[in-house]
Amino acid sequence: MELFAAMERDDYEELLFCQDKASGLKAIIAIHDTTLGPALGGTRMWTYASEEDAIVDALRLSKGMTYKNAVAGLNLGGGKTVIIGDPKKDKNEAMFRAFGRYIQGLNGRYITAEDVGTTEADMDIIHQETDYVTGISATYGSSGNPSPATAFGVYQGMKAAAKAAFGSDSLEGKTVAVQGVGNVSFTLCKYLHEEGAQLIVTDINKEAVKRAVEAYGAKAVDPADIISVKSDIYAPCALGATINDDSIPLLQAKVVAGAANNQLKEPRHGDTLHEMGIVYAPDYVINAGGVINVADELNGYNKERAFKQIAKIYDSISRVLEISSTSGIPAYAAADHLAQERINLLRNSRSTFLRDSHHVLSRR
Repeated sequence: MELFAAMERDDYEELLFCQDKASGLKAIIAIHDTTLGPALGGTRMWTYASEEDAIVDALRLSKGMTYKNAVAGLNLGGGKTVIIGDPKKDKNEAMFRAFGRYIQGLNGRYITAEDVGTTEADMDIIHQETDYVTGISATYGSSGNPSPATAFGVYQGMKAAAKAAFGSDSLEGKTVAVQGVGNVSFTLCKYLHEEGAQLIVTDINKEAVKRAVEAYGAKAVDPADIISVKSDIYAPCALGATINDDSIPLLQAKVVAGAANNQLKEPRHGDTLHEMGIVYAPDYVINAGGVINVADELNGYNKERAFKQIAKIYDSISRVLEISSTSGIPAYAAADHLAQERINLLRNSRSTFLRDSHHVLSRR
């Protein structure tokens, strides 16, 4: 893999390899863009098939964070960390403390948070070595588990998408097919149930499905059938790439709006949704509630203030869909346009981020 060629292609700023033999730490920090401010993005721990796969994932995810933070209106750039290892058996305190020291060495250019394979408890260990970490325990004055914030944002974005598709943002009486019933989507189901939506759910975890059925009167279906059930809204909330060549012909919903990352297997699948007249709420816009919530910690966490900002995901999705409609471009392209427009606007007035008293991290 030609690293500099890969970085130059999408204008990445920095790729840092972190190794600590004693603890087994093998981490890759990718900083994509700091035009808007320090790079914020979570730490993912995964059993990658190869080191190259880990590098590709770090680069891809960090760029996604740049766009997510930009559209969310945050004064933050995009970054991401991947730790190579099995989160079920390879974790130890020394590993995360060593990683925390690497973050501290970046002097605020990168701020981390939890992600797939890492937890609030892991962030607390990192916090022992650096202040450049969010999503730590509430005992430290932080916001704690970001799942409720993400769910609230997805709910707001889904309502905006429903308005574009059906002429009203009311979800009462609408049938929502929810793929995956984890922490985020279980809370999302609560919002939907309380508004009077009918729920169809699936998950490879049968206990999670049972919980949703008992709590919200949801109908359970096999994971292979969720994409083809008759519904108004399809909400992918687990695996990515569920919008693909095989699934699109089976899709009956008029709206795709969910919490999962990388819902489109390829950009062309977003083109197909657009051509079919299906309203798509781009994933990194609709699922930004968690990052908005942890970003609020950088100014002394205030839940009421954070959730007011998360509610504006409704406006962000509305704006993306408006651009899509008036410009005749797919929603994912409209979201990218909105993100890049904000970055370009400030690029001429800001240099690469260096921490000083003049940088404001709060949302404007």
